[in-house]
Amino acid sequence: MQEDSLAAVDTLTQAYSDNWSGAPGAEEAGAFIQLMSSNELIYVVLGVSLIIWLVLLFFLFRVDKKVSKLEEQIQSSNDA
Repeated sequence: MQEDSLAAVDTLTQAYSDNWSGAPGAEEAGAFIQLMSSNELIYVVLGVSLIIWLVLLFFLFRVDKKVSKLEEQIQSSNDA
């Protein structure tokens, strides 16, 4: 039974080995394209997700500051 599962993995490896070879012409491309087509794509994914989180945090703090300012204006207008 274990031999069947190993054979299936080997068949999949042979069938899809050409699809995972990387982008054609990546050797002549720039450093960014080489990085994107390298086998270490986890660093690209982590970098993009870090940028997205930083932008979201920036907008969150910016909106919080604006809402706080509006709350202070409403409070001061109600006190007057």
